[in-house]
Amino acid sequence: MTHSNLSIEAFVKLGKFLSKFCDLIETNTISDHLNDKLIALFKTEIERAKHYNGWFTEENCIHAFKEWSIALTKENLDAWLEQYDLNANSEKVVALIMAGNIPLVGFHDLLCVLITGNKALVKLSSNDQKLIPLIIEYLKEIEPYFVDRVSFTKEKLGHYDAVIATGSNNTARYFEYYFGKKPNIIRKNRNSVAVLNGDETTEDLTALGEDIFRYFGLGCRSVSKIYIPKSYNIDTFFKAIFPYNDIVNHNKYANNYDYNKAVYLMSEFKILDNGFLILKEEESFGSPIASLFYEYYEDTDALKTKLKKEEDKIQCIVASGFIENEVLFGKTQKPSLNDYADGVDTIEFLLRTS
Repeated sequence: MTHSNLSIEAFVKLGKFLSKFCDLIETNTISDHLNDKLIALFKTEIERAKHYNGWFTEENCIHAFKEWSIALTKENLDAWLEQYDLNANSEKVVALIMAGNIPLVGFHDLLCVLITGNKALVKLSSNDQKLIPLIIEYLKEIEPYFVDRVSFTKEKLGHYDAVIATGSNNTARYFEYYFGKKPNIIRKNRNSVAVLNGDETTEDLTALGEDIFRYFGLGCRSVSKIYIPKSYNIDTFFKAIFPYNDIVNHNKYANNYDYNKAVYLMSEFKILDNGFLILKEEESFGSPIASLFYEYYEDTDALKTKLKKEEDKIQCIVASGFIENEVLFGKTQKPSLNDYADGVDTIEFLLRTS
């Protein structure tokens, strides 16, 4: 069996396992299955992840697992990979410098590296030390092929042939200096936006709340800004997202909400506030935690032109009938396998890098 078939088969098994694990958690029946070594391991590590990083709640970890369980089916993997000739790959060691802002944020890069038949040298974010090694432990357990395919390091990187590094605009400058002589993908800050036209249903806007609040808004696919028509009634939006009000009961989120509200008030900024989300009129994209920027628009064509000029800062545009490749309300944290970060085809990069 070829490495690609082995990998696909193993990742399909991973998807089924994650689905089972999520079901056991959600039905509160996991205690009946703790004699299964892998089930017990996953339960323990999720609890550790939550204590290690307060943003990694069980709910958000399970959400990440569930979305990967949906993606990792034989049908999805085959459809994703059919456009590539994986046999053309020249085996190499790919260094992965991972972010840690949301659970399993670096897993897609790791999947791309392994499924193309390469080896991964992984440098984890200090914010996510648990979940990626947990997935690798599972793969090694079910498929010996993976035993020597992934290594983790906290030290200076040793030998590698290519690099995929994800970080901030500041770290990107360091990455470009340090990794510039090797084939590379270097990712910077990006944010996601939503464009409202005033015709959205309550269901649309409530779904938009998922795009705003999932992972506490920490992901590059999290909506951090909305564009609204001049005549827009913001109360419509506030009422639709009220079901997410419990988020303010999370200690770290509440601290950010209180802090940012105080800063805005002391600075005498005009803000709108519903008790768990602060809206501030602002031209930039990256709103702080518990805040959402908004900007009025009058002409849709002018807005399209404006967003096109800023496309290197934008990961997703959530809308309905506004622009090509828009993301539906509520779907930003449900990417498909071919939704590449920053629009850079990672598989193609790996296959053409010798």
